[in-house]
Amino acid sequence: MVSSSARVVYAALAGNLAVAGAKFGAFGLSGSTAMLTEAIHSLVDSVDQILLLTGQFRARKPPDRTHPFGYGMETYFWSFVVALFVFFLGGLVAVYQGTRHLLRPHPIVSPAINLGVLLVSALFEGWSFAVGFREYKRVIRGRDIPLWSFIKASKDPSLYGTLLEDFSAIIGIAIAALGVIASSLLHIGWADGAASIAIGLLLFGVSAVLANETRSLIAGEAVAGPIMEELHRVLAADSRILQIDEIATMHLGPQAILMALTLRFRSELSIPALDDAIREITFALQAVEKRVAYVYVRPGPNGALPLGQTRPTPR
Repeated sequence: MVSSSARVVYAALAGNLAVAGAKFGAFGLSGSTAMLTEAIHSLVDSVDQILLLTGQFRARKPPDRTHPFGYGMETYFWSFVVALFVFFLGGLVAVYQGTRHLLRPHPIVSPAINLGVLLVSALFEGWSFAVGFREYKRVIRGRDIPLWSFIKASKDPSLYGTLLEDFSAIIGIAIAALGVIASSLLHIGWADGAASIAIGLLLFGVSAVLANETRSLIAGEAVAGPIMEELHRVLAADSRILQIDEIATMHLGPQAILMALTLRFRSELSIPALDDAIREITFALQAVEKRVAYVYVRPGPNGALPLGQTRPTPR
């Protein structure tokens, strides 16, 4: 079964392949450096989508002896590769092509073809971004979470990476169009090269954001604040727990969360009752957040508190 984030990536891949072919054709007819840069941009984005899908495929491998918590972190590794790939093969090539054109400017032969292809490309990229945006709206479930805040907090690089790439592609198309118009209609010879450099700088920015966000996930990032509050609420509502000393969480991938809890239980609980409590607490946590895959519980450092002691106010 294809996940919702994978559908977003497939949609982006289909759009980028179609757009890349059209842009390369337009460059062959017109010789526009900005159009070549945009074609390379779309081609790099297509390879990025393939790498993201590779990460998703490898992340689905079941746990084994060498990876007892599964392979979910593969998603983050391949997303980091994507960030570097965008930087080196997208940004550097764009800046190089733009600089070369600034040093040796040449006129654009068929600006109408370029602008037509850019218009079609904008429609494809807009459709791809709309698919990702609908998934973003589904994930936030009506909560007031701006798109940028979602990208910063999301644990699924396949989704936020595709959203960033599609959004940057739309901006890149606008920059390329301005370069074509200024170069061909206003006869500003350096405009086409400058547009290429601007697109390269845009790619540098996107790659920096992707690399930083994915680096944080690889380092072991906790669950998002609203989810932590819900998990804490479930624990605080259990009468068998006298005190919550610590809740440590870590994403093992977009779809797997590890929880390590330090809890103080009522002293009168027997060992079987304690086992039942831990099992039921695990089920309750998974009912709130289905991605909770592993729950480890240890007693508080000072043992159980005396019967009747009140629990602290939830954090």
